[in-house]
Amino acid sequence: MRIAVFASEVVPFAKTGGLADVTGALAVALGEKKQDIIIIMPCYKEISKKRLVLKRVNADISCAVIGDNIKVYFIESEKYFNRDGLYQDKSRDYSDNLERFAYYCRRSLHLLKEISFKPDVIHVHDWQASLIPVYLKTVYSHDQFYKNTPTVLTLHNLGYQGFFPKDEFLKLGLDRSLFDVEGLEFYGKINLLKGGIVFADLINTVSPTYAKEIMTQEFGFGLEGVLNKRADAISGILNGLDYSIWNPENDKLICANFSSSDLSGKEKNKKDLRRLCNLPDLKETPLVGIVSRIAQQKGFDILLDSIEEICNMGIQIVILGVGDFKYHTLLKEAAKKYPECISLNLKFDNSLAHKIYAGSDIFLMPSKYEPCGLGQMIALRYATVPVVFNTGGLADTVNSGNGFIFNSYTKVDLIKVIKKAALNYSDKKKWNALILRGMNSDFSWDASAKEYLKLYEKAKNE
Repeated sequence: MRIAVFASEVVPFAKTGGLADVTGALAVALGEKKQDIIIIMPCYKEISKKRLVLKRVNADISCAVIGDNIKVYFIESEKYFNRDGLYQDKSRDYSDNLERFAYYCRRSLHLLKEISFKPDVIHVHDWQASLIPVYLKTVYSHDQFYKNTPTVLTLHNLGYQGFFPKDEFLKLGLDRSLFDVEGLEFYGKINLLKGGIVFADLINTVSPTYAKEIMTQEFGFGLEGVLNKRADAISGILNGLDYSIWNPENDKLICANFSSSDLSGKEKNKKDLRRLCNLPDLKETPLVGIVSRIAQQKGFDILLDSIEEICNMGIQIVILGVGDFKYHTLLKEAAKKYPECISLNLKFDNSLAHKIYAGSDIFLMPSKYEPCGLGQMIALRYATVPVVFNTGGLADTVNSGNGFIFNSYTKVDLIKVIKKAALNYSDKKKWNALILRGMNSDFSWDASAKEYLKLYEKAKNE
């Protein structure tokens, strides 16, 4: 099958979040299944700095290869993409983002014709590529090259939709009639993601539970009505985990490798993590790890409300991440008050992240909503038992057989579930059973790629 993927960020070229991990890993997994797949993305300034081997295709297009000869094409533009950030400059969105990604979508569609790549399916990701289905059903509706070419739209996080002022609509090159309630209009603004939802043939999210949650007012971010109209076209496919990167058996960033058949290295990693984080080496004390964006969505509001009770339980916490200044300040105060309980690391540090997964006993993800989440999957592989809120991909991957779940997003329930996990930690027989079930879970991209192939076949046959 010939598959064209449109995404604004792809590992290893450019990344701001999980979107990049998914698009890069999924493409490689599909390539391993002998699919003819290409990716088209913007050529940001940071890509040219990485000293990658790029081949010149024409004046404004270059190309690189990942996986099993998967070509990644880069749309170059000095005007739109030669900037330090992908979407923002100093935490403020670029004012011309609508023009930037409209240009990317239009130029990408031209490129497919230039390289004579007629896809069986077009797969687009998030708002940045959502104009592709819109253009195909309108501007390109009579183009024989794209005749009967279906589109699949993946929603990674409905919290990001691509809002723009209505007076910019003509910059899209679309008929004015499309700026209405059945098109791209959303409470007087342009909503690019809504356009993709309306015009794509099939829609999927990054976990089955999240596919259901977005139909509700609580998680729909205003689009629940539009999504319910398209309910028959929506499904959920759980993201995979790249086990070539996340594998305690050969991870070079941790102090001792281990496996489900030999867990002896686990305790060594715990000891090493405490040493690095300046925490007392208290052998029977459970160590809780958090690797996260520091934000309310990730549960830091109820975590901070609970921090005194948690520290008084006699456990230790290592936190790694950056995010909202408000929570940075509150976490610093808590770490200062409880220095033997909390190790706070407000930074990006891939090496430390690996050490936290390998050295912690418990991995805490109290996210209020989590479309998929990878942290809990990594923790399971690294013999670290996850404690999560019952939402999205967390609900699809963690259960009573491999972790702990709380069902009410409150301080009271968070404290209860952490107490329960800490109590179970003291029963080594039960704890080891949890660990082994988690380590033997399969969240590989191979399984996810098979589901995407089924989705593509469905799109072709619609």
